[in-house]
Amino acid sequence: MAKIDCKHIRNFSIIAHIDHGKSTLADRLLEKTGTLDKREMREQTLDDMDLERARGITIKARAVAMRYTYDGDEYELNLIDTPGHVDFQYEVSRSLACCEGAVLLVDAFQGVEAQTVANAYAAMEHNLAVVPVLNKVDLRHARPEEVIAEMESVLAINPDEVLRCSGKTGVGADELLRAIVERVPAPDGDPDAPLQAMVFDSHYDEFRGAITYVRVMNGTVRKGQKIRFIRVGTTHEVIELGQFVPRRRSCTELQAGQVGYLICNIKSLGQVHVGDTVTVAGENGAEALEGYRVPQRMVYCGLYPSDGQDFEELRDALTKLSINDPSFEFEPETSDALGFGFRCGFLGLLHMEIIQQRLEGEADLDLVQTAPNVTYEILTTTGETLHIHNPQKVPESGQIEQFRQPIVKVNFVLPTESIGPVMQLCTDRRGVYVRTEYLSPTRAMLTFNLPLADVIYDMHDKLKSVTRGYGTMDYELIGYFEADLVRMDILVGSKRVDALSIICDRRDADRRGRAIVKKLRTEIDRHMFEIALQAAIGTRIIARETISAMRKNVTAKCYGGDITRKRKLWAKQKEGKKRMKSIGSVDIPQKAFLAVLDTGAEK
Repeated sequence: MAKIDCKHIRNFSIIAHIDHGKSTLADRLLEKTGTLDKREMREQTLDDMDLERARGITIKARAVAMRYTYDGDEYELNLIDTPGHVDFQYEVSRSLACCEGAVLLVDAFQGVEAQTVANAYAAMEHNLAVVPVLNKVDLRHARPEEVIAEMESVLAINPDEVLRCSGKTGVGADELLRAIVERVPAPDGDPDAPLQAMVFDSHYDEFRGAITYVRVMNGTVRKGQKIRFIRVGTTHEVIELGQFVPRRRSCTELQAGQVGYLICNIKSLGQVHVGDTVTVAGENGAEALEGYRVPQRMVYCGLYPSDGQDFEELRDALTKLSINDPSFEFEPETSDALGFGFRCGFLGLLHMEIIQQRLEGEADLDLVQTAPNVTYEILTTTGETLHIHNPQKVPESGQIEQFRQPIVKVNFVLPTESIGPVMQLCTDRRGVYVRTEYLSPTRAMLTFNLPLADVIYDMHDKLKSVTRGYGTMDYELIGYFEADLVRMDILVGSKRVDALSIICDRRDADRRGRAIVKKLRTEIDRHMFEIALQAAIGTRIIARETISAMRKNVTAKCYGGDITRKRKLWAKQKEGKKRMKSIGSVDIPQKAFLAVLDTGAEK
């Protein structure tokens, strides 16, 4: 591969709301630049995970290098395709840190959505050159003029700069490539300076070890060179390096401004950290780059192997996955009901679901997952501040000075006729109204401050149903605020099941307690003895349901005769049931652990 001058390199990412056509447009750019020929093309080429293809969404950001000739000069365009879902915001922020420009994609029918606004602001915060693109202009029901007016009013984008494209038919792809060369600035690194490269992603390969994705900021990295990871302080030899086109293609060197990968025979998974800086070994190394903010985990749940023997396999699978996706964390925990497992932290509910499916699919594990909960802050009477990820860790009420819950600012983008129902939805969840902005005569952006616990469980589903599918939302954490919260325990057969405990608002406790025990009654099978299901706050029982015992007809063989014979058999049966109740254990199925998500609001 010929050496390329810095001024002929362009690094950009495609950002948009979920389903606005990023991966399809990336396909057309790969086709137009001749990176892949027709024979190798398939829909959403860059979404190569089975789960991405099954769900039709991008989960991991992907990098690809393309060659494009413009005005007689050959340019290298490094594209980073990013996810659109709010849970994968961290993937987007990592990609933006490696780019000088961003293609902001807006659907010509759906218009500006909540995630479009969030991603556009993120690109502006990183001081990136934004290339606005209107996608799907070939749709019969596209409304380009109205959507461009929305982009102007919400994002202050000049209507004359908006390009019109279709990721499906390839219309406007050439104009977009020209605009990227003209509008996105070249990287300003120095190829002759000491090596300084940013690790923006990595994944584990069974045969090659950890494969590190880097964006070279300064200097040049060559095959056979000794490099040092600054954060961990380890030194390695570069066995192979290259670029993604979109599969790995090795080359002899990567210089300032280029994006590629390094393979250094790293077998220990703890040695590669996203956000780390790679430099030369020895004393002449460069300074560490700023790196990334550690992502804030919003949702926690317990993951346990359904067969207790698989604990070590689960640990290995989680460790490998955390290399590829550093935005989730895990720590070992034990539960009386479920045995040994892990407490895992995620960015959101979809992220949690994806991780669980990747563990089950890629590592072939059978998992039991407890109900998700958010992180709370507790100020104790001794002045200590505790961060609570697990309801079991909540201290006794006498030791709590303040119980604080996370509050998020939620932006809803919705049709104007749905403003009333959505305001009602937020008010029912004790939301605080902030403002309403009109994007166009038919669409508005509504802002509320809401408790995160109420947002993650079912807010998205409820929003879709009250807006007939047209509403979208995006949220960011604003802080922890005091609330009247309690820990509610669930007792099954008079024994507290730690995995079923939840934290909820005191005013909701009675309703939720009743809803949970009712739901559990339908989920837990009948046993040979009676099972009492109770919801309790401290020592006070607030709700109870009973699963009656299965009865065997022990008097079936008694035809006529004295009634005392039957009474004797019934008494014997009663004694047996009593003994069984004291020593028998209740089998609780996986679905029962998710019953605690039932808010009881529909009743």
